[in-house]
This record gives sequence, C-alpha cells and structure tokens, in this order.
Amino acid sequence: MIGMAILQPLVALMAWTMVMWLWMYVTRIPAMSRAKIDPDQMTRDPDASLDRSLPPEVQWKAHNYNHLHEAPTVFYAVGLVLAIIGQGDGTNALLAWIYVGLRVIHSLVQATANKVMVRFVLFALSSLVLIALIVHAAMAVFEFI
Repeated sequence: MIGMAILQPLVALMAWTMVMWLWMYVTRIPAMSRAKIDPDQMTRDPDASLDRSLPPEVQWKAHNYNHLHEAPTVFYAVGLVLAIIGQGDGTNALLAWIYVGLRVIHSLVQATANKVMVRFVLFALSSLVLIALIVHAAMAVFEFI
C-alpha cells in the first residue's frame, strides 16, 4: 500500500502513550493510597490538587501523559493526511519515526529526571520535525509539489 508506512510510527506513539498511561497509574494509585487521598473529596475542594498532595516524581508521569495528548494530536492528523494522499513513505515516514523517538525520549526524561532544559530541547526538535511534516502535507494537498 503506497504511502502507508507512516502509519507504523503513528501506532507506535499511540502504544507509547498507553505505556505512559500504565506507568502513571502504577505509580499514582499507590502514592494516593499512601497519602490517604480521597478522590471524591479532592473534586469538592477547589484548592486541592494532586500536584500539592503527591511527590513530584509521581506527578511527572501524569504530566507527561497529558503532554502526549497535546502536540502529538497534530502529528496523528498530519500522519493520516500524508497516508491518505499517498505521501506517507520515504522521507515522511522517516521524519515520523524521528518524531516518535524524540517524544519517547522526552517522556523518559520527564518521567524520571525531569530536566527542563533537556525536555525543552527535545520538545523543540520534535516540533521542528512536526513542522516539516506539516509543510510536506501542505505542499502536497495544495499542489506545490
């Protein structure tokens, strides 16, 4: 199928997102139990927050899980566009894998050491790759190539 190689990195990032979901709950639920947090009470207290109640290293996983639902949503959309128009092979598939690799490394940094400048560089690099994919999609759908 022409143009479909890009679907592999899309599915890989979806799977990675679920790995982060699992890691978040495997660490967060026991931490909430140890802190004797009542989730129902937290929803009734406007000043309550898990960021204030749980150790930062527990929350880092949750923050990253949320981040995987931000810029990557544009990645999924552009990847699907490129696949539909038959432009998801070659350079675009390679760029998509690079994007996934950078996002996975970003997740690992945020979930463990959480070094902000390292995360920023990884995020900036992944954003540049995403921009390249968007430009390639725009050139194709607006017939500039």
